Amino acid sequence: MIETPVVVKQENGLDGRPIALLVQEASQYASQVFILADDKKINAKSIMGMMSLSLAEGERVTVLTDGEDEEKAAEGIKTFFMHTN
Repeated sequence: MIETPVVVKQENGLDGRPIALLVQEASQYASQVFILADDKKINAKSIMGMMSLSLAEGERVTVLTDGEDEEKAAEGIKTFFMHTN
């Protein structure tokens, strides 16, 4: 299990399209991928779950990955959050 702290860099936070892209990114990996924000633990492969977070630019979250490709998954999700588009 890997815990990776990240900061949301997307200018308008995470809304419809960026969330869909994040779910698509997370779904590429066999590992479980969760986003920890405040007291919530959301499956990053669930579009409805991710939409419930309403993440804003500059918000700090933790990416939790667990499974056979957890390192690759952690790096992929971290890279996603680093993009500003």
